[in-house]
Amino acid sequence: MTTRPDDITPLRDAPRTGVWLIGARGSVATTAVAGCAAVAGGLQPPTGMVTETAAFADSGLPALADLVFGGHDTAATPLPKRAEALAADGVLPHGLPAAVRGELAAADAAVRPGGPQPGDGRGEEELIAAFAADLAEFIRTHGLARAVVVNVASTEAAPEDAGTLPPSSLYAAAALRAGCPYVNFTPSTGLHHPRLRERAERSGLPYAGRDGKTGQTLLRSVLAPMFAQRALAVRSWSGTNLLGGGDGAALADPGAAAAKNAGKARVLSDTLGELPDGELHIDNVPALGDWKTAWDHVSFEGFLGSRMILQTIWQGCDSALAAPLVLDLARLTARAHEAGLTGPLPELGFYFKDPDGGPAALADQYAALIGFAGRLRGRS
Repeated sequence: MTTRPDDITPLRDAPRTGVWLIGARGSVATTAVAGCAAVAGGLQPPTGMVTETAAFADSGLPALADLVFGGHDTAATPLPKRAEALAADGVLPHGLPAAVRGELAAADAAVRPGGPQPGDGRGEEELIAAFAADLAEFIRTHGLARAVVVNVASTEAAPEDAGTLPPSSLYAAAALRAGCPYVNFTPSTGLHHPRLRERAERSGLPYAGRDGKTGQTLLRSVLAPMFAQRALAVRSWSGTNLLGGGDGAALADPGAAAAKNAGKARVLSDTLGELPDGELHIDNVPALGDWKTAWDHVSFEGFLGSRMILQTIWQGCDSALAAPLVLDLARLTARAHEAGLTGPLPELGFYFKDPDGGPAALADQYAALIGFAGRLRGRS
């Protein structure tokens, strides 16, 4: 990663910052837009937002009130209606959709049709050009200083044909063409496609990802270092995920589930030096909606070969876990772009299952993130 000299200083009275969400009408995007409005308006505390802690004070991050949302989606349900459904399911607080209806409607007005959809005869170049034009229009219409593209769409299977760009990579290519920093919060290919590697390097843009670390893998990144540091031999590590909603439906596809599990496995292999025996299962349970339960079973060996077991259960709301991280990443990446940082941002590995380098243990990743905050304040 290259930077300008270490004289990074925050801009005063900067224009607003755009957040362009791929999957803009999904649960995570809706929760992020509603949550941003609620926190900015003093209706809710910034629980779960690391960038709102003291460590990030005076780092020059764009204010939540200065974020403008838009995006691409193939879904037709408008954000206000989507928010009402999430409130009915207990994901959003009762009454919040009505309180921030204006902000939701404004974001929805900036959502453009995604693709390719069934029957769409446009080729890759036409789609990339159209998506990039949507981004340019968004920036121009709202007078934005910059816009960060964040992929929060449903997980796609890894492409079978390396010569073809999957939808996530089409959007990533459009971000590069429009001069927008890019964050991949999903396990989908995005910028990791080999055809985009050189384009990303030449773009002079910062980017980060992939696959947001919200629950089971977050816990694994804390527990795995414990075993390694205490010299306890992990014999097997198995797990099960039960989830519903759009993510559960998408991950019912074996290819999508395999892409998701790859990031979960990487945390263990990077920390323990090898991948222990055991399998991870993802089961779609539509009745759970946006809620998920993750169970892990760890078999390990202690002194004199004594065999022991650790079991954990994580129950949470996926959108409520993911949305504050999306806001954090949008703000951090926007500030990195303002500061002239380019290339991958390994300091943001704290947020990802499959980061762009850096340590695998959460404590080490947090230390790197705090160092990044200091760097943005102008300290080396």
